[in-house]
Amino acid sequence: MGNDSSSQRTIAIWLLICCAMIFVMALLGAITRLTESGLSITSWEPVMGAMPPLNAASWDKAFAAYRQIPQYQLLHSSMTLNEFKGIYFWEWLHRLWGRLIGIVFAAPFLVFLLRDKIDKALGLRLAGILALGALQGFIGWFMVESGLVVRTSVSPYRLALHLGFALLIYSLLLWTAFDALNMPRNKMMPSIRRHGWIALALLVLTMFWGTFTAGLHAGETYNTWPLMDGELLPSAAFTILPKWKNLFENLALVQFIHRWLAPITALVILAWAWRLRDAPDKGWVHAFGAMALVQIALGLSTLLTHAEIIVATLHQVGAITLLSLLLVNLWKIRPRA
Repeated sequence: MGNDSSSQRTIAIWLLICCAMIFVMALLGAITRLTESGLSITSWEPVMGAMPPLNAASWDKAFAAYRQIPQYQLLHSSMTLNEFKGIYFWEWLHRLWGRLIGIVFAAPFLVFLLRDKIDKALGLRLAGILALGALQGFIGWFMVESGLVVRTSVSPYRLALHLGFALLIYSLLLWTAFDALNMPRNKMMPSIRRHGWIALALLVLTMFWGTFTAGLHAGETYNTWPLMDGELLPSAAFTILPKWKNLFENLALVQFIHRWLAPITALVILAWAWRLRDAPDKGWVHAFGAMALVQIALGLSTLLTHAEIIVATLHQVGAITLLSLLLVNLWKIRPRA
């Protein structure tokens, strides 16, 4: 069994490359969503779909399929073929990058297994992550399918599921890479560790409602801060029946939850960073605290610019960066086995 430090370092580098690719995938996903490109490919062909249309007839067929869905008919009926090629590119690249991630993960995994470089526990963990990746491909199509018949965009519920799975896979890979690197750990009181897990839970909740904010295009309305159309809580926040649906489908309430969860989460994170101020490797802690402030600034900028594409994309990138730094600091104060 290859458990030497060289093998572990190689495995860690491979896993970190996969994490970097998922990070890029999330960026591409944000661009795809913000440019309304996600419904441009109306079929799911896991193998043959890797190739884009290569001639005029293929482009005409792809465009004809897009013209059959509500998004084209209700929102983009004046779209030209050249404009369609522009949105098609982002969705095709997004899907192609997902296929590449699968190859970059699965091929080395098989090689490591055949060369006996992975022990049973790690092998089972990585096999589980591979299964989640395969499921994620299906969830991606499940999300796209929701916007092909009645809706002009994908279901926010399915969008949240898709992004949630991506972040779960990313976090599991990152944590596994930390295990392989066996970075130095810092001894901390249990209360500080609990504080870190609370910060993680709040960050996940904030990102969850951020996904619904994006799915409903809620960031394109109520573009003032701190008030929303002159009110702290808009009067339109509870207009949907049954009432619980307002939490996920009412853009006023969804944005309200996201815009106030964010500063609460940032304060909890900054308080945790302050409690970690005596950690031996303060660089990770300082980066973490600074990123929390940057992310708040990006969130406000996204709101005030009516979710301008570059700013909104940076906001999503910032969220994943903050998640990454939080996981680094959590791992480094994990009790030793």
